[in-house]
Amino acid sequence: MNRVRYPRWRPPGLRGRGPGWLLPALLLVGIAALDLETGAEFRIVSWIVLVPGLAAAVCGAGTTAGFALVSLVAYVLLDDAWPDQYKAGLPDFVLVALGGVLATLTAALRVRQERHMLRMEHVAETTVRAVLRPLPERWAGLEQAGMYLAADVEAQVGGDFYDIQPGPYGIRVLLGDVQGKGLGAVDAAAALLGTFREAAYHEKDLGTVAERLEIRMLRHRVHSAAIGRRDVDRFATAVLADFSWGERGTVDVINFGHSAPLAVGPRGVRELPSGDGAPLGLSELVGGLPPAHRVPLAEEETLLAVTDGVTEARDAGGEFYDLIGDVARAVAADPRCAEPGRLVRRVRDGVLRHSRGRLADDTTAFAVRRLPETEECPGTEPLPEVGAPPGPPGNRIS
Repeated sequence: MNRVRYPRWRPPGLRGRGPGWLLPALLLVGIAALDLETGAEFRIVSWIVLVPGLAAAVCGAGTTAGFALVSLVAYVLLDDAWPDQYKAGLPDFVLVALGGVLATLTAALRVRQERHMLRMEHVAETTVRAVLRPLPERWAGLEQAGMYLAADVEAQVGGDFYDIQPGPYGIRVLLGDVQGKGLGAVDAAAALLGTFREAAYHEKDLGTVAERLEIRMLRHRVHSAAIGRRDVDRFATAVLADFSWGERGTVDVINFGHSAPLAVGPRGVRELPSGDGAPLGLSELVGGLPPAHRVPLAEEETLLAVTDGVTEARDAGGEFYDLIGDVARAVAADPRCAEPGRLVRRVRDGVLRHSRGRLADDTTAFAVRRLPETEECPGTEPLPEVGAPPGPPGNRIS
């Protein structure tokens, strides 16, 4: 299981397709029937102007124009069915004709705006896919599952990010959230991920990887200021973890002001070290980088990290989503919920249920767990030494 996204709900009659045309058709039939059945003192034939107006809300421009034309024809036929003294006449005919023209223009503008929004949504999705590279479900000794849910259509794409990078010294995991939204946040996330993928592979000490990330954030801010961006004071909260090759019962965690990751296992849920340091880009405010904590993590336990789109999801009454309580109840009912794939699905469903699908921020969850030593998986194959002659590959990790 990798990134999970949900398609947007759209009206069934978008651009004239689907059963949306039934609504104006039923209205047209109803008005015609009532006009014929009511007395001469109460003519409602002019109400037919509502038909193209309703069509403009649920149909495309072509369908709306068709309803406008049918409405005009229906008006003429209905009005001619009455004696001259009871006819609505030319003024109402002009009203229906003008209403049809305006409804057609409105439908065309609405469809144009919808297409623009769909293009923007596609651009946002493509941008996120470019930042969050696909990850194998089993890779380099870890089983992983991640999900990314974009916020509502009105919100811009944000800077949530996560990745796994195996290397000679262990498997490094990163999840974070860049402050702010828009392409600037995505740009900062991409910069941090690029640095992480290189530093996590080459650097032996996890603290050095953290230092490289901090420097990259500062350099990115300098560059943003140099090219004239206004939102240059960006920072990023993040969780950096190291699953070493040698010690299977522990994990090293550095927390840059992020919400505490969770260890989820068949026996329950517990919090790992919380954000005792400053976010990336703000270390000078506290005099240094946060320390690395070595914490126990059993092989059956899953490390779960989420962004604030999960922890700050609210219901209609303003109550926050109870992540720990929801996960604990799920694991108590079924210990298999501690598996990364099931765990991420539980968080996804819990957030959507609690917020009724109205996400105020991009929402990301990432879960990783060690695989048994006996299980072979890609990502641990040795790579050839750079510049070495052809032959057996060297003892390196991809």
